[in-house]
Amino acid sequence: MARILIALTSHGQLGSTGKPTGFYWEELAVPYWALRDAGHDVLMASIAGGEPPADPTSLKDNPAENPPEVTRFLTDAGAMGGLRAAPALDGAAGEAFDALFLPGGHGTMWDLPRSEALAALIARMHEEGRLIAAVCHGPAGLVAARRRDGRPIVEGRRVNGFTDSEERAAGLAEVVPFLLESRLRDLGARFDGGPDFAPFALRDGNLVTGQNPASAEPVARHMIAALRGEAVG
Repeated sequence: MARILIALTSHGQLGSTGKPTGFYWEELAVPYWALRDAGHDVLMASIAGGEPPADPTSLKDNPAENPPEVTRFLTDAGAMGGLRAAPALDGAAGEAFDALFLPGGHGTMWDLPRSEALAALIARMHEEGRLIAAVCHGPAGLVAARRRDGRPIVEGRRVNGFTDSEERAAGLAEVVPFLLESRLRDLGARFDGGPDFAPFALRDGNLVTGQNPASAEPVARHMIAALRGEAVG
């Protein structure tokens, strides 16, 4: 059984639009249950501590249309209790974990790159060869992380995340503080994307990244395989 930390955004405002944002439900719930059902211990933390804001657009108007993992999470007292009582990341980061997972949602674009605690945690876990995974906008948490020699963690690595074309299609390219694909490329990452809004995830050693909400399930599969010591599929 592995011990896994899920680090969630605490940012709830979509730039200067006046609209709410936060984490994306599918990107949390699908990997959460996949990891739990595989027998792993999962702890949720948020950047500032306390219940992280959820992007309201990540829930359907008709609850029956939500992914079953989201419904399961929303109706599970243990899962919701863990989310509402999420400790601050800077406190949780001092504990030992076998893996770190960063769900997306547009809120991540503001506070994950500015979190010194997250950057330090990623750097330490990378140094130790621990598993680091992120999906959609979650890779925004990787941009500030540096190796001991000062080079970006993502430099020379195959990575993925919400693409620039997907951001433009979502109408938010001028709202987010930076374009994630472009920033990852600027940091020297070997960005490898799939078709817009289609499932796509990849694994490069101890780093797993996925492109969009539909990629939450393949990211979880890559994580579980990596935790089992299985080769990249």
